[in-house]
Amino acid sequence: MKFKEIFMKRAIQLAKNGLGMTSPNPMVGCVIERNGFIISEGWHYKKGINHAEVNAINRVQDKDLFLDSTLYVTLEPCVHFGRTSPCVDLIIKNNIPRVVIGIKDPCDKVRGLGVQKLKEIGIEVIENVLKNQCRILNKRFFTFHEKNRPYIILKWAQSHDGFIDSNNKKESFISGIYAKQLNHKWRSEEDSILVGRKTVLNDNPKLNVREWFGSNPIRIFLDKELRISTSSFILDGSQKTIIFTEKKNKTQKNTEYIQISFDKKIINHILNFLYKRNILSLIVEGGKETLESFIKENIWDECRIFICEKTLKNGLKAPKIGGNLFQKINIGNDKLCIKIF
Repeated sequence: MKFKEIFMKRAIQLAKNGLGMTSPNPMVGCVIERNGFIISEGWHYKKGINHAEVNAINRVQDKDLFLDSTLYVTLEPCVHFGRTSPCVDLIIKNNIPRVVIGIKDPCDKVRGLGVQKLKEIGIEVIENVLKNQCRILNKRFFTFHEKNRPYIILKWAQSHDGFIDSNNKKESFISGIYAKQLNHKWRSEEDSILVGRKTVLNDNPKLNVREWFGSNPIRIFLDKELRISTSSFILDGSQKTIIFTEKKNKTQKNTEYIQISFDKKIINHILNFLYKRNILSLIVEGGKETLESFIKENIWDECRIFICEKTLKNGLKAPKIGGNLFQKINIGNDKLCIKIF
């Protein structure tokens, strides 16, 4: 592995500490190297507070060390004022002579302007080090800014013989305890989670992260005529919830009702709304009709399927999906297949 890639790999590793915490900002890691040794490092902890470069630079007490150092950062440093000051200005102020960047920022407010300003001031800039890995790191952020919609993850569990639900309602859980815990971990990493009305009626889900640590996603479900019982967990006001309906808009107890048209473009209506709300990612957990509506429109980025050892013999058939197999691993007695569009 090349010298530059070693330090960028460490920066990527640091950036992952912010998973589930930084949205709508990207995850960013930063390493400052001098004479082959790391003298400081940092990452973006959560939205609204210091960026990775700021955290790394502020940890160095002897600022003279910067004079022959190199700063590695997974994403192009920001050049605009938001909740924090531009990172580019701090790099320039501290006389850091070299900056190695994993990938340029796709956001309109940056998109090459950070690199341009660094070069104009005379700082050596090296770009696209481990570019693909840095892009994958922020797949949600890139999808949001390039496609003007959230990153979409489809998820379901199916029996060994290809059913997602049984005619026998006693068979309520198909997957094992480790798959369930992993599913709650995933929820803590994404901005929002969506289910259809039938899933709420049949399963009465909570859609929280009670089996893991972290923030609950925004719960989203579709209820055209507002027929869901007010005693349902999803209406308990315990976490932010958005209901798409054809009825009038209203907000009550942490729950927001959004009026949209339930026509052939309903998915686009939903995604446009989520984009305007700066929601970077969405897990679609069911039911079958809801999942298949995304599959039919080819609007998805990643699909996570648990194939379980249990055999149901009858019931509701699992959705069929194409895509490319990215990973296949064992989770307890279940097999997890991850596909990408």
